[in-house]
Amino acid sequence: MAAYDTPYQRLEASYTDSPLGEHDLLVHVPEGSKSPWHHIENLDLFFSRVYNLHQKNGFTCMLIGEMFELLQFIFVVSFTTFLVSCVDYDILFANKLVNHSQSEHVKVTLPDAFLPPGVCRARIQENGFLTSLLIIAGVFWIHRLIKFIYNFCCYWETHTFYKQALRIPMSDLPYYTWEEVQSRIVQIQKEHQICIHKKELSELDVSHRILRFKNYMVAMVNKNLLPLQHRLPFLGNTVFYTRGLKYNFQLIFFWGPGCLFQNEWSLKPEYKRAGARLELSEKLAQRILWIGLANLVLCPLVLVWQILYAFFSYTEVLRREPGSLGARCWSLYGRCYLRHFNELDHQLQARLSRAYKPASKYMNCFLSPLLAVAAKHLGFLAGSILAVLIALTVYDEDVLAVEHVLSTVTLLGIVVTICRSFIPDQHLVFCPEQLLRVILAHIHYMPDHWQRSAHRAETRGEFAQLFQYKAVFILEELLSPLLTPLVLIFYLRPKSLEIIDFFRNFTVEVVGVGDTCSFAQMDVRQHGNPTWMSAGKTEASVYQQAEDGKTELSLMHFAITNPRWHPPRECSAFLSHLRERVQKDSAAGNQKNSPSGLHHLQCSGLSFQSDSEPHSLMANVLPGISPGVFPSHTEVLASPHISAVTEVASALRSLSPQQSYYPVQNQSAVCSDFGSNVWEGTVNSATMSEYASTEMSLHALYMHELHQHHSRTAPGRHIWHRQESDESGESSQGDRLLNTTSNIPSSASCPSPAAYLQEERPPPLNMHRLSGSTDLGSVQRGAMARQPMGGWSEDVPPSRHPETVQEEGSEDELPPQVQKV
Repeated sequence: MAAYDTPYQRLEASYTDSPLGEHDLLVHVPEGSKSPWHHIENLDLFFSRVYNLHQKNGFTCMLIGEMFELLQFIFVVSFTTFLVSCVDYDILFANKLVNHSQSEHVKVTLPDAFLPPGVCRARIQENGFLTSLLIIAGVFWIHRLIKFIYNFCCYWETHTFYKQALRIPMSDLPYYTWEEVQSRIVQIQKEHQICIHKKELSELDVSHRILRFKNYMVAMVNKNLLPLQHRLPFLGNTVFYTRGLKYNFQLIFFWGPGCLFQNEWSLKPEYKRAGARLELSEKLAQRILWIGLANLVLCPLVLVWQILYAFFSYTEVLRREPGSLGARCWSLYGRCYLRHFNELDHQLQARLSRAYKPASKYMNCFLSPLLAVAAKHLGFLAGSILAVLIALTVYDEDVLAVEHVLSTVTLLGIVVTICRSFIPDQHLVFCPEQLLRVILAHIHYMPDHWQRSAHRAETRGEFAQLFQYKAVFILEELLSPLLTPLVLIFYLRPKSLEIIDFFRNFTVEVVGVGDTCSFAQMDVRQHGNPTWMSAGKTEASVYQQAEDGKTELSLMHFAITNPRWHPPRECSAFLSHLRERVQKDSAAGNQKNSPSGLHHLQCSGLSFQSDSEPHSLMANVLPGISPGVFPSHTEVLASPHISAVTEVASALRSLSPQQSYYPVQNQSAVCSDFGSNVWEGTVNSATMSEYASTEMSLHALYMHELHQHHSRTAPGRHIWHRQESDESGESSQGDRLLNTTSNIPSSASCPSPAAYLQEERPPPLNMHRLSGSTDLGSVQRGAMARQPMGGWSEDVPPSRHPETVQEEGSEDELPPQVQKV
């Protein structure tokens, strides 16, 4: 992946508690009048607690939840110990008579199978393995108890912050949206100066603080850096990403001993220089090896805990709803692949929840006819026997006393339920293309080759990696203690050099925020893709481009969900260009077809969200629109000349034809007119979020249609076709230099940087010199230093030629590069 190298950048000055040379940003407050929230040292942790307290519905709910988690751990350990050492199973299974003094026909009770306390204690002491497990469990529980007490003190401070600074009582907190809480945090910055390095906070600053490490994970999955995809015999291409593997990734990269970060907001200085990249990669590889071996040693303990937890969690659910294991859920890999940069957990969950029904319908379209026939007849046989046993039980309850009758009834009920899940609904209509279009409207990301191939088994198999069976999810979690050490040792460790290069090349330092992933800046110039409406606005090479339109769609999503955010100039230019393109395509569609703009929405397939009414999405989301406005299917089919682009553009403009898309008069109003803020003052925050969701869904459809139109002649680069982060093996060889304008493979979807030189583009706002540590290639990159709320550097005459690349290793004598804004 690190076939090309760019220097670590700083957007302004070093982020420390007392930044040198930035005294103009420090606001002097007399000691006696300082707010208790003045200069919070660790804003990452503080904002994360503020967000978690909101998502857990207040201090009391969060406190009780954590207390029950501690009690649940004690219950699992103690109950398992009791079942292993304190139960006489010979009596329980009637293999041995109970020594009753009264009569031989006394009914056996449950306490008869319990051993006396002295015998139970002696059996526990004699079992050395069980004793060691109990000691480890006790140490772990004490650690959790200490952490609970610490979190109690910290969250009490957060509780006080809500009441005193934000003026939100805990009783009302569940009824506040996060956007309302976030707006109050931004407003109180001037009063309390919770961050002394900036006079004002923006919504992007808050998101960067909360999602710093998650943005890195999203970027690494987007660039296919992490070893999550494997080709297995008989199974083909599979994805393995579990909670245990995710925990180990975070332990290695972010917060474990010897990790890449020295604190929550700053990358270690040695990882910012290219001179020692080979030495650092060897160090990282050795650390991954030791963590993998530690996982291997702890594998039995973790495996036992996983089995016990799964047994206690899912056995009752399986008994009550046997078909629940046949249900589907979004995989951890799918959640990371589909996540926008700077998208909070509740926003992602809302999107995926909206896509759940159409995704389930889509997967149900591919039920095997042969399997359905077999399940129908097997279900008939099992149901017949079950019906007879139930009838006999109703006639005489003594039938249940017969050995294994109750077990047979339970097993037959499970078989009937499972067989029913393989029988398709007789009213189901096979329309995979439309369903996949509805899914795209909510998940926003989809490989190019899925378009017009929704009916193929390959598409269904790849989508199953994102939307997997619940049973598969449980099985992967059970196998995780066994497979995680193998993935770390044999698949992640060889990528150590690429990981080192990734964190150096894609880390920028933002004043008041610290070191963040450069992809999270949503900078179209630095990471845009020409096939996603960034042509002429990006200077990114193939290595620097985000895949699948991640930069553009993330920018659009953040601008829509945060209408008060003022994006930098290049981002504003991209949003303005998008709005103008929507107006143009909508006007072209209106010239060809005169009916209302809402006429075209049902063609987009978005209306299949509803079970009963295919044209009800906009009617449900927009209360002011009558369902009668929507045309019939006859009118839709009578308008084949309207393209998919114009129909979605017309639907976008119809959201607010008089407000949303009229031309703006100044640059500062670009963001305020782009998004859902046009509804402010007329609807509440919850309804406004629904408007924003609908608008983003339509924008996602529109962007994908334009991307398909742009790359119609060549297949797109997506995560299923990319090879190991697009590296060509040069990073593992070390020191060979490549020219980016000649050696990058060119395609219609990802043209080479040489093609960019032929395009006419506005002059770059700022050009920075290349670092002397450019070890794998000289990257022509007109950098644009940007802060979330800051200004832009002054215009400098653009340079068309990269500067001379110095020898590797000279970076050790040079300070990290600083860019002034």
